[in-house]
Amino acid sequence: MHSFFVDHLTTVKGLRPASVRSYRDTMRLLLRFVAADKGTKITKLNVGDLSFERVLGFLRYLEQDRGNHARTRNQRLAALHTLFDYIASRDPEMLAVCQRVTAIPMKRAAPAETRYLERDEVEELLRRLPRDGRLALRDRSLLLFLYNTGARAQEVADLRVEHLDLGDHPLVRLHGKGDKWRTCPLWNQTAQLLRALLDSFDPPSTPQTPMFSAHGAGPHAVRHLQDRAPPRVELRRRPNEPQGQPPHLPAHRGGAPPRGRRRGQRHPRLARPR
Repeated sequence: MHSFFVDHLTTVKGLRPASVRSYRDTMRLLLRFVAADKGTKITKLNVGDLSFERVLGFLRYLEQDRGNHARTRNQRLAALHTLFDYIASRDPEMLAVCQRVTAIPMKRAAPAETRYLERDEVEELLRRLPRDGRLALRDRSLLLFLYNTGARAQEVADLRVEHLDLGDHPLVRLHGKGDKWRTCPLWNQTAQLLRALLDSFDPPSTPQTPMFSAHGAGPHAVRHLQDRAPPRVELRRRPNEPQGQPPHLPAHRGGAPPRGRRRGQRHPRLARPR
């Protein structure tokens, strides 16, 4: 197991730490289940205890006892496929078991319902944000930045000052899943708020300073905003009122500001050369 994590996942596959942690969580659950099923300590287990029947029992345990969704079950199964592919290459005596485990199919699952706010609702939300307070400027900048870029929470948590270009054509470089970088243009109103936020830093920022953080709490404090920002704003939609295009979809293609560029008009930084 140590070789699987250190040599295979990290060195050979070059997975990011977040991906390795996901594999770690799956293996921790698997080893606990197998040890309980065998009635022994985890330290007493050997590779032969990872039987096909126990893997099936583990998948049933995830859904029935832990109440995991089929999508979570599929994610755990994908990690198990990788593990048993690795075991097959290192222990030929386990080849038959590994072949049966890697043949376990993913379970079909209906896609989750997409919920979002319409553009006028987002504008109303931004209008109602508090303008006074120690963190008011940061929260307003963060929410508009999220709406502008469609960035993931982890991308925002990892954002540093050096990833921003707030010049004549403002843009941001985001470090996302799979160790991939993408560049997204910023609206003028987003850039103005970010400049004001940078000016408010005390002590002054350095290139490695986290762009969004709680006071003295480090970059990952951005996640606590799920509990405190935006404030409790009640936006009611009439019953059975249809929704249009989710606002985060054009944001991933460069976006259109709440007011300004018309739908279908290219962003000047994204226009193709003739």
